[in-house]
This record gives sequence, C-alpha cells and structure tokens, in this order.
Amino acid sequence: MENKSIQILNEIKKVIVGKDEVITKTLMAILAGGHVLLEDVPGVGKTTLALAFSRAMNLSEKRVQFTPDTMASDIIGFSVYNKATGKFDFQPGAVFSNILLADEINRTSAKTQAALLEVMEEMHATVDGVTYQLPDPFVCMATQNPLGSAGTHPLPDSQLDRFMVRLSMGYPTIENTIEIVQLRQGVDPLDSVRAVATAEDIRFMRSAVTAVYIDESLIRYAAELCDRTRHLEEVEQGVSPRAVLALVQMAKASAYMRGRNYVVPEDIQSLYTDVCAHRLILTPRAKIRKRSPEQILLEVLKTVKAPAPATRRK
Repeated sequence: MENKSIQILNEIKKVIVGKDEVITKTLMAILAGGHVLLEDVPGVGKTTLALAFSRAMNLSEKRVQFTPDTMASDIIGFSVYNKATGKFDFQPGAVFSNILLADEINRTSAKTQAALLEVMEEMHATVDGVTYQLPDPFVCMATQNPLGSAGTHPLPDSQLDRFMVRLSMGYPTIENTIEIVQLRQGVDPLDSVRAVATAEDIRFMRSAVTAVYIDESLIRYAAELCDRTRHLEEVEQGVSPRAVLALVQMAKASAYMRGRNYVVPEDIQSLYTDVCAHRLILTPRAKIRKRSPEQILLEVLKTVKAPAPATRRK
C-alpha cells in the first residue's frame, strides 16, 4: 500500500508543477483523516490541486464556489415536501461526497461557513432533526484568498481549528511557469490524471497510519510544543488540544509515507507550523510589529528540546 501513496503523488505531479512539498503534505493530511485549507493568492493552482486529488484517488467530488449569497442548505442539504407521500424528502447537499472542494470559502457569510462545523468534526450532517452519515472517506479541501482581499470574511476560530493543516502554494519559479504554460497548450492536464487508488485503498492507508508507533516521549514533545504557544506574550490565544491530536496524526502520516512504522522528532518538527500557524491568534502589539505565527512557532521549536528518537515499537 505504500506504493499507492507514491502512485497518487506521481499522478498529482502531472498537473501541479514544482510544488512537491505541498502535494505531499496534502496527501499526509488526507491519510491522517484531516481537512486541508489552501490559502494563497488567486491563480496559483489551489483548485486544480484539489481536483487532481479527487481524480487520482477515484473519489466522488463536489465543488461549491462560495459567494456572499451561498446558503447553508447549499452545503448540507434541505428537506422538500413530497405531495405524493405526504412526507418530507431529503435533498443532500454538496457535503455528501468523498471530497468537498470549498472554493474561496472566505467569500461567504459566517452563517454559511458555520454549516461546515458539524460535518468537519463529526462526519455527519443534521437537517430538520435527522442526522445523515457522510461518505467514508470525507475530506474538506477549502481554498481561501488572503484576508484583506476585497469581499473576504475571516473564518471563525472554531472552523479554522477543524482544518488539520493550512498550506500555501506560493508562486512558481520562471522555469516552472514555462512548464505550466507548455502543459496547457491545447489540452487540460487534468485529463492525464489516472485513478490509481480507491476509497477502500484510502481507508486501508488511514488504518495503517493510525497503527504507526509513536513513543510517549514524542507525544509529550508535541504536547509541550503546543502548550508553549499558550504562554507567549505575543500570543493572545494559543493552539487547542485538537492541534496536539492533529500534530501527532500528521507525524504518523509523515512516517508512513517515508516508509517507517514509527515516528521520529523530525516528523513533528517538519509539520509543526503547518498544523499550528492558522490556530494562533496574535496580540495587536505582535501584529503592529508585523510578526507572523510562523516566525513565532519556529522560535518555539528552538526552545523545546526534542527527545531521542524511538526507532521501533517496544
């Protein structure tokens, strides 16, 4: 099954050029059972990345273009009265798919954004008092433009906390840009992406990730890294216990994709900012000084001593 993850990555690289680290971390989050927030300026390939993953993994996908008039019922569904039966029939919304592509999620109202809180955490949706289970696997891959762009609304803290990682594509190099243009001369690169996995494969790999061994000292290390954010002068609100769970699960996915059945400190360190940066709320003073969450987290990494790596299950 390790080969499946490599095959998936190779298919995505047909479309996304020069962004191997982002592709790898996105797959890690999917195998860790989490959701992905892609934050970047328009036009760098966020939506294409999400579509490529749905095709490579042969998963059902629904895309919602979030706008100011997008309603919660568009996301989770609604009930319609059926005259023939005298009952209400449920019309499922976009969340009833394996991959929900929430495009430009921060262009809609907070009320509509909140419609995702239940489905992202509990993997089911409740409409008119009836709870409906979502497909397994279910992944929300959301894109958003940086705050400050016209017409954007900040995501609630509770929803940001439900995204396992926040990733940024960034601008491509000149060489990569030329390759991107050449790939799109008369054809759509997405058409070249083959389905190399199934929903069953993803469930199997998720189980394998969960079974990866992590020593108690490394769990403590992850907890200390997250706890340190709650005691910094520049931080108004540190990361939650959910962040610790996410960091541990992402570290397991990292080990799995690197062919190990155990976690080492580098797995945690390489993902610390991706898991925690979007969960930090900085003080006004820190913002005035133009400090970023990433800068603060990298400093925390230098102050918390990593334990000696555990090489195998005892």
